[in-house]
Amino acid sequence: MKNVLNYQSSEYDCGPTTLTNALRYLFERCEIAPEMLKTIALYTLDAYNAEGESGKSGTSAMAMQFLANWFEQYGKCKKFPISATFLKEEQVRIHPHSAIVSCLQQGGVAVIRCYLGGDGHYVLLTRALGDEIGLFDPYAVHPEGFSAEKLQADGIRIVEGQPCVMNRIVRGDILDAETHGNYSMGEYSIREAMLLYNQTTRQTAERTVEYFI
Repeated sequence: MKNVLNYQSSEYDCGPTTLTNALRYLFERCEIAPEMLKTIALYTLDAYNAEGESGKSGTSAMAMQFLANWFEQYGKCKKFPISATFLKEEQVRIHPHSAIVSCLQQGGVAVIRCYLGGDGHYVLLTRALGDEIGLFDPYAVHPEGFSAEKLQADGIRIVEGQPCVMNRIVRGDILDAETHGNYSMGEYSIREAMLLYNQTTRQTAERTVEYFI
């Protein structure tokens, strides 16, 4: 059976929560090995804040790149059907022929760094829905001043009733914006994304694009 996707436990653990959600989305619960969860916990929450406090700047791009390589090698060595690729800077785009959209169309997921409430934040992209993207945001509480009505006016829809798939739908141009607005990925110099696939269920990129109803 597939697990429902999780919400983060603190202000800082969006990175490990989203990586675990990627596994929960792609694989059955019985397929997820303890070693995978242990490795996520070991290498995330590695960034120090300005006061020198460990983990209070969340998870670094370096850790995400390491884990993408680890997942890829784990899949090869253990003959487990996971594949991962790390993208950065101008490789991280949202448009019909981008690597991220192609990944979603093939049944994969993308862990991206975006902004929420002005701070860096990791979310899981799960579905390509025409010119919108379905995603799961592990932050359960909206930033102060951003009601559901305000988010919808800004092109962001809250989704209920799909706990194994998504809780937001966001326009692609919002995600791709070079701003620090909610769910925008910001300037190219800081962009990062990890693409993950279940190779057993991976489909061709030419499959029919889904539309949310």
